Amino acid sequence: MAVGFSILGAIVAPRFPAKNPIGWLFCAIGLVGAMLLFSGEYAAYSLLARPGSLPGGDVMAWTASWLWVVHAGLFVFLALLFPDGRPPTPRWRPFGWLVGAAVVVGVVGAAYSPGPIRGLGSLRNPLGIDGAPNLSEPVEAIVLAIAVAAAASLVVRLRRARGVERQQIKLFAYAASLAAVGAAVYYVVSDALNTWWLHWEVGFVVFMIGLVGLPVSLAVAILRHRLHDIDLIINLTLVFGLLTAVLAGIFELNVVALQHLILVLTHKEDSQIAYFATALVMAVLFEPLRRRIDAFVDGHLYGRTPRPASERPTSEN
Repeated sequence: MAVGFSILGAIVAPRFPAKNPIGWLFCAIGLVGAMLLFSGEYAAYSLLARPGSLPGGDVMAWTASWLWVVHAGLFVFLALLFPDGRPPTPRWRPFGWLVGAAVVVGVVGAAYSPGPIRGLGSLRNPLGIDGAPNLSEPVEAIVLAIAVAAAASLVVRLRRARGVERQQIKLFAYAASLAAVGAAVYYVVSDALNTWWLHWEVGFVVFMIGLVGLPVSLAVAILRHRLHDIDLIINLTLVFGLLTAVLAGIFELNVVALQHLILVLTHKEDSQIAYFATALVMAVLFEPLRRRIDAFVDGHLYGRTPRPASERPTSEN
């Protein structure tokens, strides 16, 4: 994130009009992201890995305790102002001031809140005020609320946009959605279901792809290259994402059911027969499910009438 947005900002900022702050916003996201990463790693090394080996560990730990609020606030402003440097409508200007006030309040609350520092495990805030309430969760809730509102501004802008601007917003929203879905699976769904493979093999991978894809997608959107491909990418992602989820559910249900049946018949707790039979069922269902899901996605993206079969993206594409 730090490297990607810094490079993107260095390329974009000199080429944008002075009234459009998007390029400088990219630079700020990259700079603050680098500072946040450095301060957290410095504090962990000097206070946990090798205590006392480096000076200023407490200062770095305190910096990391509140700098994440600034970083999150910059992303909110990016969603609010992308791509032309202005809010979607004049009615959103007060929200911009509200975001600024929320970031300031969040920084103060996080900087002097006692207790563990977010993302640094057992390290506690060295400047936390004893006896004061721990405001970590309220600050996170505030940041989440303004982030959701900023996402709503993107939806408003998308509904009003036409032509190139519409494709730019679609591409940005696509990368942001990947990161959001991955984060939800990584932090919430995998813990609720207590499944390690959802945590690492799905949630973590999709989350990282979304994060890395943000500066890449923004670069493509700003430079306006190959924007026409975004509809195809969104369609394929939705189709095969839904297909994977449905097949994963079928796999779990079939394996569990067959395992119980085999246990009753053979008194064996595990058998390759269950997996083999489930693989056959999934192979038979794959193509019919793909066609139905493709038609469902087409109906929502392109209207009620599905596109002709010759125009639909195929797995070979």
